[in-house]
Amino acid sequence: MTICDGRINETYEVERLDIREEILRRLEALGINEGTKVTVLNRKRNGACIIKVRGTRWAVGRKIASGILVRVPADE
Repeated sequence: MTICDGRINETYEVERLDIREEILRRLEALGINEGTKVTVLNRKRNGACIIKVRGTRWAVGRKIASGILVRVPADE
C-alpha cells in the first residue's frame, strides 16, 4: 500500500520508494528510506500527506506520496 492509503495516526515502515531518481535521493537525504518508520498525521483533499519521520513533520505531494510504499511494521 502507499502512504496515501495509510490510516491517520498509524505508524508504518517504508517498504520501497518507487519514484524518480532525483526525488529518491532527496527523500533519502531527509531520512526517508527503506525501513524508516513513518506516521501519517493528516491527508489533504488534493492528495498531499502530512507525515512524521524521525520527529520531523513533512508535507509530501500526491505524486511523491503515491511512490512511497509502506507496510505495517513487524513488531506491532
